[in-house]
Amino acid sequence: MIPKSRLLAGTALVSLLALSACSTEAADADVESAQASTVTVEHAQGSTEVPVNPETVYTFDLAALDSMDALDIDVDGVPAANFPESLSQYGAEEITKIGSMKEPDFEAINAGAPDLIIISGRVADSYEELSKIAPTIDLSVDNADSWNSFKENTQTLGTIFEKEDLVEEKLAALEGKVEDTRELAAGAGNGLIVMTSGGEMTAYGAGSRFGIIHDVLGLAPAAEVTGEGKHGESVSFNYIADTNPDHLFVIDRDVAVGTSGEAASAVLDNELVKSTKAAQNENITMLDSASWYLVGYGLNNVDTMVNTVHDAL
Repeated sequence: MIPKSRLLAGTALVSLLALSACSTEAADADVESAQASTVTVEHAQGSTEVPVNPETVYTFDLAALDSMDALDIDVDGVPAANFPESLSQYGAEEITKIGSMKEPDFEAINAGAPDLIIISGRVADSYEELSKIAPTIDLSVDNADSWNSFKENTQTLGTIFEKEDLVEEKLAALEGKVEDTRELAAGAGNGLIVMTSGGEMTAYGAGSRFGIIHDVLGLAPAAEVTGEGKHGESVSFNYIADTNPDHLFVIDRDVAVGTSGEAASAVLDNELVKSTKAAQNENITMLDSASWYLVGYGLNNVDTMVNTVHDAL
């Protein structure tokens, strides 16, 4: 017969081991939770460890702002900007202003103690300085592969904010609209994209910041535009007349940035432009300047952009 004292000691040991196992399991769970609270994000300027579902989010990238708005994700700080109607709520006083579209207010950003900062091309040079304040990611779109770049950026946001399923649902819907528009574009001739600013004009082609019309939606370029990326190629009214596009898409930069200047419609109101097939067939489309020039590749905005081109074709 086992002595009672030894039996009690054995029972106590079993209990202690059980408690130790529970403590170990709890500790392991805490470690797993801590590990799951961050995610490594690959972006235009490297790799950054980012908190999952960060509480305070600042973004200079209006495309990311547009996507987060589509995904019902709160944004706490934005630059002072001429927001399109779809994002006008972010101009409200209660939303922290973190500088301009091109110049961060480092003091205001530091005081706000954000958990995540999102940037893109206009403030890309400030990446290192902003990274000293908080985890910073650069979601600039690669114009050479704009559609896949846009999708990757959107999926990155889905991962950070645990909205992966909603992102895939919205991207799939957009893919369908893109295919519908490509079918129309196949029989719509060609197109030319121009932007007016201060009475001057620049043209943009495939692989440019507005290249979605050619690269993604499939409308053939009316001419080989030599300017690339942000700046385009400086062109004249004779250039437009000689190119003679079937479709002419126009962006008014002065309207987008809120500066005074001759309206794009007035700039293009001349006999050379009127001689084109686009004018004669009423195929001149004035694009929403803020959406195309300021916002670009955001979930809601791309939907609007695709619909605009679809309707024009």
